[in-house]
Amino acid sequence: MHHDSILILAILAATMGLFLWGRWRHDVVALTSLLACTFAGLIDIEGAFLGFGHPAVITVACVLVLSRGLQTTGAVDILTQRLLPRSAGPTALIVLGALLSAFMNNVGAMALLMPIAIQVAAKHDLPPGKVLMPLAFGTILGGMTTLIGTPPNLIVAGFRDAAGVGSFRMFDYSPVGFAVAAAGILLLVLLGRRIVPTRAPAGVEGFDTGAYFTEVRIPEGTSAVGLTLEEVERELEEADAQVVAMVRNDFRVATPNPRRVLRPDDILVIEAEPESLAAALTSVGLTLEGAHKKERLDSAAPPAPAEEKSEETPPSETVIQEVVPLPASRLIGRSAARIRMRARYGLNLLAISRRGSRSIKRLRTATIQAGDVLLMQGAPEALSTFAAEFNLVPLAPRDISIPDRNRALIAMITMGAAIGSAALGLLPAALAFAAAVLTFILLRVISPRQVYDAIDWPVIVLLGALMPVAGAMASTGAADLLAQGLLRGITHGHPVIALALILIVTMTLSDFMNNAATAAVMCPIALSTAAQLGVNPDAFLMAVAIGASCAFLTPIGHQNNTLILGPGGFRFGDYWRLGLPMEILVIGLGIPMLLLVWPL
Repeated sequence: MHHDSILILAILAATMGLFLWGRWRHDVVALTSLLACTFAGLIDIEGAFLGFGHPAVITVACVLVLSRGLQTTGAVDILTQRLLPRSAGPTALIVLGALLSAFMNNVGAMALLMPIAIQVAAKHDLPPGKVLMPLAFGTILGGMTTLIGTPPNLIVAGFRDAAGVGSFRMFDYSPVGFAVAAAGILLLVLLGRRIVPTRAPAGVEGFDTGAYFTEVRIPEGTSAVGLTLEEVERELEEADAQVVAMVRNDFRVATPNPRRVLRPDDILVIEAEPESLAAALTSVGLTLEGAHKKERLDSAAPPAPAEEKSEETPPSETVIQEVVPLPASRLIGRSAARIRMRARYGLNLLAISRRGSRSIKRLRTATIQAGDVLLMQGAPEALSTFAAEFNLVPLAPRDISIPDRNRALIAMITMGAAIGSAALGLLPAALAFAAAVLTFILLRVISPRQVYDAIDWPVIVLLGALMPVAGAMASTGAADLLAQGLLRGITHGHPVIALALILIVTMTLSDFMNNAATAAVMCPIALSTAAQLGVNPDAFLMAVAIGASCAFLTPIGHQNNTLILGPGGFRFGDYWRLGLPMEILVIGLGIPMLLLVWPL
């Protein structure tokens, strides 16, 4: 037993060294560790890959898929529009970020709110970093408050279940998590902007297309019907979009009267940045004229032969991509209607970006010019075929969600039902969220292709590989050995000091290691420490959950910290200025709250 303990501690030390070194990817390091333990006889060959079926791993995968579904349907855009006031500043944004992170993956919440944060920074004449860093920290804090907010919470719940006392439930994390998150957000609001260093953002990579001209239809029953054009323009200004023309009964009005009352089926030609497109559509319930509709061909164009007509592609199976015609492209001088783009190729032309010109009358009849950037929607195979045939250069696919209110409503109801059934204990979390994913697929909220794209496979491999390794730590007695060392050498048998040490060590590791890996490594040590002291293990497991989430000192500790590195123009050493006060606050408030909510 003693030999096995030393062996697994040596493997674990090497694993953590490789994590900190950062030369190899996290998933590769975790798999190496798993195989080393298996070859050394520390893990049974039959049990080597059982970690991939662990409920925590399944739940993490499902939450990532559900988050993607909420994004692509525009459900989160709709929620953001409802929850974020018009004059919202950085404070409202941080609170919204924390709120969203409690019920969806916090990396997904950060990715969604980043473009809004940059707009808010510009509106308040601030460097982007002064809004981005507090927002990133706010979303990390929000993830601590529920079972599904962040992977470490699921891992901790899994270890409690394995210990034979049942899993933590959906809102067991809320009392301590909410108190720490609320105090942290208060600190971010009061000190965030003052402490975060002023940095110029790094140059934006990629192709700057400029604004798009696109057509939006006023659907029957939407809030825009009955408004004047002036009122709709005021709504669109909030989303950095403007009306440049209007079409009624197929007649284009270049400079429409601002007092003109909008009717169902009116079409507005608007100018908007690609990133603002979803916000512009959701602000007054508009729909893109090209999206998911059969193209009405010009009367002059002959009807397409029957064999040419493509089937309708479900919205969930489509992608949105920018393409640029090369100088020799056969598309130049022709229009979408003339080549029967929808009927022959199954593609929608959503928008055109044309620098220095507002001469576009109607999108489907606009003549394509050299230098135009086209925003197109369709199946990936159809887009590739079309690009090859017409000599177009595809740019990076645009992560633009076209709001679809029906699919968004289904997504929100399904997600709410999954959260409710897990929270009330009707179903285990893994089963509730797996059922929600299946519902998303069956009701075409998300396509099977998007399901596999949404899952962060390196994280799944990391978790699946480390679960048996963490189990071996407990079974070989290595966790007991480490716990004894901590108790004798540092804490001298004081439970409160031991609890604080577990929290501090977990936070420190999480600043340099993946937070899920940190939780998997620290849970056996926390359980063993509690057992040797004869105290409630829940307090120690909760300390691991909080510590693993609170990685504020470095850009590598949490993916949200990494996301803002370029857009905020930050350097590695910029994070500790705000991160250190945050971590001190977490320790100072977290320990009393743990003792209060989970008495030893």
